[in-house]
Amino acid sequence: MDLTGPHDTVEVTDAMGLSAKDEDQMGRWSLFMAFYGIASAMFMLYIGAAMAVAFGTANAIIGLALTIIVYSLINHVLAKHSIRNRTTVARFSRTILGRIGTVIAAVILALTAIYYAVFEGAIVVYAFQAAFGGEKWLWSLIVVAYSTPLILGGVRRFLDKLNGWLLPLYIIGLVVMVVWAGVRHGFSDAWLTHTPGPELPLANGGPGWLATFSAYLGVWVLMMYVMDYAALGKRKDVRFHTRYTFTWLFWVVTYGINALVGIFLTFTIPGLEVSEAGLSGGLVTLMGPVGLILILVFQTRINTANYYIGAANLREFGERLFGARLPSAFWVVVSSVIIYALMLLPITQYLLQALAWQGVLVSGWVAIAVTHILLNRSRTEEHGSLGDEHYRRANVPGLIAWVVATVVGIVLTSAFEWGATWGPIATVVVASGLYAGLRPVLRQHSAMHVPAAAPYRRVATEPAN
Repeated sequence: MDLTGPHDTVEVTDAMGLSAKDEDQMGRWSLFMAFYGIASAMFMLYIGAAMAVAFGTANAIIGLALTIIVYSLINHVLAKHSIRNRTTVARFSRTILGRIGTVIAAVILALTAIYYAVFEGAIVVYAFQAAFGGEKWLWSLIVVAYSTPLILGGVRRFLDKLNGWLLPLYIIGLVVMVVWAGVRHGFSDAWLTHTPGPELPLANGGPGWLATFSAYLGVWVLMMYVMDYAALGKRKDVRFHTRYTFTWLFWVVTYGINALVGIFLTFTIPGLEVSEAGLSGGLVTLMGPVGLILILVFQTRINTANYYIGAANLREFGERLFGARLPSAFWVVVSSVIIYALMLLPITQYLLQALAWQGVLVSGWVAIAVTHILLNRSRTEEHGSLGDEHYRRANVPGLIAWVVATVVGIVLTSAFEWGATWGPIATVVVASGLYAGLRPVLRQHSAMHVPAAAPYRRVATEPAN
């Protein structure tokens, strides 16, 4: 089973210090299919519909377009760097935060992925209950029980195939949902013309398109997913992946198309509740067994990513903090047990608050990561093969920037009405600005520390193709 991706790969270098070829990495279409499992989450339908209901369809679409552009630009930078340097989130955190950053970033990403697995699994539970009734604990157990073995198959050997098989069903499912709802309740332009009322003034978090953009900024954890998946790619495929796998095409499908479908369903199916559970229950009510099957397809695809990222980073956290070298299957089971326990506990509202705060942590991390990469474009850092001895315990500029930006973001989002819009944006600006400003001032406290006996290595760039 493969959970760790490139973590455990031993790279061989030639006389010039260049990395050996990367035949051990995933092929372009295998990685493409594995990553595109994220595109089918019911959350993607829900968040687009929620933005349209709150701010109007026009504002939601403008915010979505801006989101897709920004996500594509940022993930082009992150994916390219990660593929070239075998850089996972945990490994790259040593560079921007120091060795302590590996533990911090791993536990944050693990918990975030686990929380999302809880929410997406709960959608399937709700759909089962809407179709058959029954107890929550039983359906939760069934959902976790069928999801866990999928991860045991490994991202390289199974998840790409599974998501490849389910991809046509996902595409057909979107079409079927739209046609079915339209035929049953009638087609109209109401979903395109919805307006919620007077625009919010800027001081209260408006305009609506900016509030929409900021809401999607809170899901920047998917950029961390990008880095962990991109680290599995071949360097010769970097151009393909930065064009199609991790940038504009993926975000058009994941955010754009899903949002439009969610908006259409919300304003077409009478009485449909604007929530993930409401959408799934509405589809089961509308379509019966077909709706249940589609929800199973959608949620199985997204939860392969959530379970994989959760278990992989939980393993990284355990190994770093406790020195526990245990089989990958152990961490898969541990993460699944945590997911099941959280699905049973009545703590949804607390998880939502935790995710909001973790969204601030994640957006700050991403801002620092992108800033670091752009400021170091003249050299290549092979984080995947450099050992811990190359890094200091703490990278002071990175830690200061992350902590200050996180405090600013949490205070703004928690204490002010307009904070939901401006808090995440302020987090990104503060994190990037502080890191860029502090690096030259505190250079002696930066993360890299290269022993004389182990010279800094550069990696070969990908061939032009």
